[in-house]
Amino acid sequence: MKKLFLALIAISVICLASCCDSTKKSIDYASKYVNFKTDGAYQMAGIQMIQLKEGYKVWTKRHGNSPMKVLLLHGGPGATHEYMECFQSFFPKANIEFYEYDQLGSAYSDQPSDKSLWTIDRFVEEVEQVRIKLGLNKDNFYLFGSSWGGILAMEYAHKYQKNMKGLIISNMTASFESCRNYNQVLRSQLDPEVLKTLQSYEKNNDLENPKYVDMVQKEFYNRHICRCKVWPEPVVRGFAKINPEVYVYMQGPSEFIPAGTLTNWTFWDRLKDLSVPTLSIGAKYDSMNPKEMEKISKDVQHGRFLYCPNGSHLSMWDDQEVYMNGITKFIKDVYKGDF
Repeated sequence: MKKLFLALIAISVICLASCCDSTKKSIDYASKYVNFKTDGAYQMAGIQMIQLKEGYKVWTKRHGNSPMKVLLLHGGPGATHEYMECFQSFFPKANIEFYEYDQLGSAYSDQPSDKSLWTIDRFVEEVEQVRIKLGLNKDNFYLFGSSWGGILAMEYAHKYQKNMKGLIISNMTASFESCRNYNQVLRSQLDPEVLKTLQSYEKNNDLENPKYVDMVQKEFYNRHICRCKVWPEPVVRGFAKINPEVYVYMQGPSEFIPAGTLTNWTFWDRLKDLSVPTLSIGAKYDSMNPKEMEKISKDVQHGRFLYCPNGSHLSMWDDQEVYMNGITKFIKDVYKGDF
């Protein structure tokens, strides 16, 4: 009986020591994650205004301190980082450092009125300038692009993949024609009377009519852009700040009328050139065809596909667990060499 009692005491001591060690590691990790400094005489919560060669400045904000670093490219064009603030609830717990970033023309950055700036090539060079300033490199740098940001991420990787650790393409297919064709498929599934009404507004170029806007929101956006019963506050806040000058010039006046400079963009024939580990994300209810996002993962040299069965275009919100777990696993697998 005495031996049993002593054994139980020994086990308790071991368990207590293990628990204390685990707690210590957790505290060490937390203190390291928040121990970072940015340039300048004082600290601004990780915010840096990065000056571009054109003389304008773009806004970035750093979260965390980790050997795994992700730069987030928002959609639009002309949207903001705000609809991706949900990453703040997941990446810190996974020990992933990340950077929110408003591209030139977006709300937190400079917003020049110069259409010559709104080209894919110039945006690619902007991302490269941001990468250099933030100190990101081939050993730690993951580039994440959502929607239009996915276009930009693919184009950047095609030119600068030597500077990257991994690429994440979220809810974006590989050509504008593919977007347009699938968009028409989804439109054809709308109630005939709804479709007829939409067409009447579009025929009269009355796209800013509140009734048209409300109908697009209820009949299309709530099904294929974000399926949350109540749209999250960061999404509403961010969408309210979209710069129409940039959006219309590059995308077109609406989701249904693609008539901007991106109209003839395609990347399908260049996917084979991408050798950097790549994660492509698609969702069942997306405004993009999820089968095409799966094709992207097969066309690149080292690809993986993440499917969100309950998600839409913003599956980072309406299929959060699947989405965030999949991205986190990809980043860590690549970092550990297990991809």
